[in-house]
Amino acid sequence: MRTRVASAARAAFFLPLLALAACAVSTQQEVEMGAGYATQIAKELPLVHDPEVNRYITILGDSLARVADQRNLDWHFSVVDSRDVNAFAVPGGYIYVNRGLIERATNMAQVAGVIGHEIGHVTRRHSIKQMQKSQGTSMGATLLCTLTAACNSGLAQSGINLAANAAFAKFSRTDEAEADEEGVRYLIKAHIDPNGIPEMFAILLKERKQQPDALNAFFASHPMEESRITDTERLISSYPAAQTQGLTRDTPGFEAMKKRLISLPAPKK
Repeated sequence: MRTRVASAARAAFFLPLLALAACAVSTQQEVEMGAGYATQIAKELPLVHDPEVNRYITILGDSLARVADQRNLDWHFSVVDSRDVNAFAVPGGYIYVNRGLIERATNMAQVAGVIGHEIGHVTRRHSIKQMQKSQGTSMGATLLCTLTAACNSGLAQSGINLAANAAFAKFSRTDEAEADEEGVRYLIKAHIDPNGIPEMFAILLKERKQQPDALNAFFASHPMEESRITDTERLISSYPAAQTQGLTRDTPGFEAMKKRLISLPAPKK
């Protein structure tokens, strides 16, 4: 009983303050919020725990984050053990790429493009902006749960879910275009061929035509039409040729990682 009273007292004190904080979420709050989401994701999603796969994805992700991050975030890169094609970012520097997406890629630059795109969502703070547009009580509940230990009840968890829905909701076309722009820029700065981005789009759009239900998860959160291929190609062509020629498209390390990933026990879903 005393615990419930203390939790209620903390909620009564923090919720108004955190609802106001939603207007200007600090980097520290964003990181703490992301850590809370990451803890929940680790409990609810199957992750690949193979050390070699995780080492490679972390090295690749870090090579992009180094040229992207102006806030000195502590980045984390994980592979979700799912045959579904998807990738998503959690505020504060947590990037997730589904096994199914990596297995469909034909070279390293395509996976790097996906990771660079998701990093762009974080650096542009798209999820934070979505959460700010959601109801203040949802945002406040999420921050309360992240910054205090006040969220053990089912009711409190429902508050987290409401805000999580905002954090992981379908991005707008403007958000996607901005993340594409950032992804292209990051790949070029990391000396990786940015053509991997439109190439991956082409692979996914082709599969959607052949198997409309296979990519529901990806297209539910990443609105995309054929125009995104031409848009990113046009964006790449706007860079001086000297910056986009001779960049890395594939490596033996990527091919070895992909082969190892495919050899792992099949995902349960």
